[in-house]
Amino acid sequence: MGGQVSSVEGVHVVVVGGGFGGIAAAQQLKSQGLSFTLIDMRDAFHHNVASLRASVQPGFAQRTFIPYAETFGDSFVQGRVERVDTSTQTVVLQGGREIQYSHLILCTGTDGPFPGKFNTVASYQTAVQAYEDFVKQIQAANSVLVVGGGSTGVEMAAEIKTEYPEKKVVLIHSRIGLCDSELLPSVRQQAKEVLLEKGVELLLGHKVSDLSELPLNVTRRNTVVTTDKGQSLTTDLIICCTGLKVNSAAYTSGFSSSMADNGALKVNPHLQVQGFSNVFAVGDCADIQEPKMAYHAGLHAAVAVNNIIKSVSGKTLTSYQTGSVTMLLAMGRDDGVGQFNGVRLPRFLVTLGKSRDLLLWKSWKEMRQTQP
Repeated sequence: MGGQVSSVEGVHVVVVGGGFGGIAAAQQLKSQGLSFTLIDMRDAFHHNVASLRASVQPGFAQRTFIPYAETFGDSFVQGRVERVDTSTQTVVLQGGREIQYSHLILCTGTDGPFPGKFNTVASYQTAVQAYEDFVKQIQAANSVLVVGGGSTGVEMAAEIKTEYPEKKVVLIHSRIGLCDSELLPSVRQQAKEVLLEKGVELLLGHKVSDLSELPLNVTRRNTVVTTDKGQSLTTDLIICCTGLKVNSAAYTSGFSSSMADNGALKVNPHLQVQGFSNVFAVGDCADIQEPKMAYHAGLHAAVAVNNIIKSVSGKTLTSYQTGSVTMLLAMGRDDGVGQFNGVRLPRFLVTLGKSRDLLLWKSWKEMRQTQP
């Protein structure tokens, strides 16, 4: 058989979600000659690793959306998955269309607030315009408050201060430590130092009161924000970078017995969803104890596709092994911090490796298209 698997009789893989895990799975299925359908509610892949840069740099957003149809042709279907019927092995889309599967790969990812995420039924042009409009809101504000000091909030504050050094940028975080807890303490400290070097003001150990009632992503001059410790500050623009949650809507009804408390799908070492040998979970929606990252989603996809091929030919399945944490944070286009396999990297290396281009080249290459 060699490296290629010709289209196997009766095998049709449905991939739900066209994020990093979804396009990696679809590309591998395509290269192996397996019949598949990739479903996403947008018409273009969103390289959301670069979404924060698209929020501050005019004209950048169009580079962060890559049309699916040009890469996957008729194997791509745009639509919102309403449910999965496991008894008939059917994926049901909004509007009633049904797509049958022999194997299912769920890659629904996480959802969260704009601009870090753009999980909306929308055309590529609408999505690009949403970012261009947001850039104008940032440009109109003299002061910006970033709520949330995880990796997204830290990168957001750094991006704004890098592009617009004259603006006042305040980052508020409920904990004392910044970034993901899986990162080395020295990397988290380094991120804090870079923010301070850039002139970002930090308000740590404070929570914003009544965040849901405040105007987000729109410039409103001198908006008063109060913290749970009674501190008040005024700002022109509030950006929320908290509240990431697993995007489980597509599979809740079909896989409720296989879900963890946070909505992720429980998987065995082969990434098969608990109770289903022909269903795999990949990326953020898989209940695996490791940071939610594009890099990991790609590794999961390779294991899932490999195991579909092995299960069809009766071979022993591959197990997924979590490794040491590799994570790079772009601190604006001119700086970065991070670690590779548990070892802290020099800032200049992270800047060269990630911050300058935000790995956009990688997604365009994977989608076999030319970056505009």
